[in-house]
Amino acid sequence: MNNRDNPYAGPGNGSSATITFGNAAGRAPAAASDPGGLAGAARPAADLIKDTTTAGFTADVVQESRRQPVLVDFWAPWCGPCKQLTPVLEKAVREAGGRVKLVKLNIDDHPAIPGQLGIQSIPAVIAFKDGQPVDGFMGAIPESQVREFIKRVSSGGGRQIEEALAAAAEARNAGDQQMAAQIYSAVLEQEPEHVEALAGLADLLFEAGRPEEASSVLDQVPEAKRNAAAVAAVRAKMALAEQVAGLGDPAELQRRLEEDPADHQARFDLALICNAQGRREEAADHLLAIVKADRSWKDDAARTKLLELFDAWGMSDPATLAARRKLSSLLFS
Repeated sequence: MNNRDNPYAGPGNGSSATITFGNAAGRAPAAASDPGGLAGAARPAADLIKDTTTAGFTADVVQESRRQPVLVDFWAPWCGPCKQLTPVLEKAVREAGGRVKLVKLNIDDHPAIPGQLGIQSIPAVIAFKDGQPVDGFMGAIPESQVREFIKRVSSGGGRQIEEALAAAAEARNAGDQQMAAQIYSAVLEQEPEHVEALAGLADLLFEAGRPEEASSVLDQVPEAKRNAAAVAAVRAKMALAEQVAGLGDPAELQRRLEEDPADHQARFDLALICNAQGRREEAADHLLAIVKADRSWKDDAARTKLLELFDAWGMSDPATLAARRKLSSLLFS
């Protein structure tokens, strides 16, 4: 994907030498003590509402609207309806969860911009997208109409987010975790509760050896979406890692197996270690060997664990697909 066509992608050619996790908004790179570049990646988006000036209008509105829709509230201290509308606007923008930003301009202090845009009465709200005014309304409209307006001007971002997530996956496959985390962070600036972006960022943090921060990111997943497949996969991976931590020396387990191929406990523990080391096919083969030899061992523990691994790896992972075929052959042949 060409980064120029993707507002979520970072600058340049995607080189990890110039990009730091969480740097989507131009923040300073992480310190040298953070080689994974994950510093600050889990920080929530902020600054959804701000005041601007004539000098700041281009950066705060025109340029920012190339990243997401920006609502401009033209108001004045003497305007009674403005005082009614502004709190309603602010509440609706916060509840929109980052789909839009709100910028307020006092027309008494900064008359040039409203003059250029032909604003003749206030309150007036103009929505900017891609650097251009695209919609607006005048007057203190009801909260329901404000919500509908925000919904209307913020629609159409789904395709861009899908492209961004695809770009993050490409970056991860290429080994560029910094770029992937930057893209996930940028998506979360637009949609702070986006489940796939939260799961992706949590997974990166966990793989970088930062389980507490990964858990913190997963805690941001809305309650109704806690069982989403992407979230379940990360939680399963983290749970498996906890189990593996106390399993012991793989060389000793291998020695036990060589002495006694029917030592199912040694094979089971070795399967978990193989999985923790990224050797998924070997992990699956060890568990399948137990199922083949003695499915009833520990109340079908090997098959149960294999199904947990499938959840952790994902339904479309090659190791999952291959092991599922072998399991089906064992169970139904």
